[in-house]
Amino acid sequence: MTRHCPHAATEASVRPAAGRVASGPLRAGLLAALLGAALLPALPALAQDAPKPAAAAAAQGDDPVLATVNGTPIRRSDVTAAAAELAPNLPQQIQGPARDEYVLGFLIDLNAMAQAAEAEKLYDTDAFKREMEFIRKRVLMQAILEKATKAALTDDAMQKTYQEAVAQQKPEKEVRARHILFRADPADAASGAAAEKKAEDVEARLKKGEDFAKLAGELTEDPSGKKDGGDLGFFTKEQMVPEFAEVAFELKPGEVSKPVKTQFGWHVIKLEEVRERPVPTFAEVKPQIEQFVAQKAQADVVQKTRESAKVEKTDAAPKPSDLMTAPAAPAPATPTP
Repeated sequence: MTRHCPHAATEASVRPAAGRVASGPLRAGLLAALLGAALLPALPALAQDAPKPAAAAAAQGDDPVLATVNGTPIRRSDVTAAAAELAPNLPQQIQGPARDEYVLGFLIDLNAMAQAAEAEKLYDTDAFKREMEFIRKRVLMQAILEKATKAALTDDAMQKTYQEAVAQQKPEKEVRARHILFRADPADAASGAAAEKKAEDVEARLKKGEDFAKLAGELTEDPSGKKDGGDLGFFTKEQMVPEFAEVAFELKPGEVSKPVKTQFGWHVIKLEEVRERPVPTFAEVKPQIEQFVAQKAQADVVQKTRESAKVEKTDAAPKPSDLMTAPAAPAPATPTP
């Protein structure tokens, strides 16, 4: 979506929080078409975590030993693999060499503790063996999912997905408007009356020929609106609160509205342009397309493998209907002082 730098404060003055689209409505529209094109089967949670590729440096043979723990080496590739696996849990403020040092410290502790556990033969239990077998199967599952993902992520497949999504995207009207806002407390009648009076005075000045953008810069109580003459950029109807959207989409280019009341206060709106929402380029939505193609490939291989497997449940197994009758999780207890 082309914008004229509306800041967060500007958008918060007319856009419902729940209706905001972080990357613009045209991206959202295409993504909706992508996701609406096929309802993917739900993957097991573990299947979402495809293993990360080894570092390029390690692939080239540059894989020095960074530390040893009782003679056991820890290489750079070990740190790279651990950092990828632990990424969601690593402090985001630690980056670069500091991040590597943080992970190396973890691996030193990990190796030392594992060696101590081995010395006590804690691996020689049924519970440990079951867990190791589960981990082995999980890693194998990740490997086959990664293989399917790599095979699916071709330029042709992504271009085909993009073209299909574009074909499904219906034309949608967008408008570009400016507004001048006078804030009002919904619970304070006097505040609302004062804001309405200010809006009526601005309407009168505009009818006499004063410049809308200049007045917005001088008078609007929307801080970011002062910087760009109240310009909100292009938006679709559902992106604005209903009272604002109804009026904006009824105006013709160049027209100015009467004062409009919303939950944020009183607005005067000027419509600048009307257009059909443009289709995003392939480059703009490539990350979403890659994600969609990868998830579909994973879902397909899970479904195909499941269907080809001979599965026999015993009477002791839980029933699928149990999912429908499962009680809701209890609300957390409220701590008392």
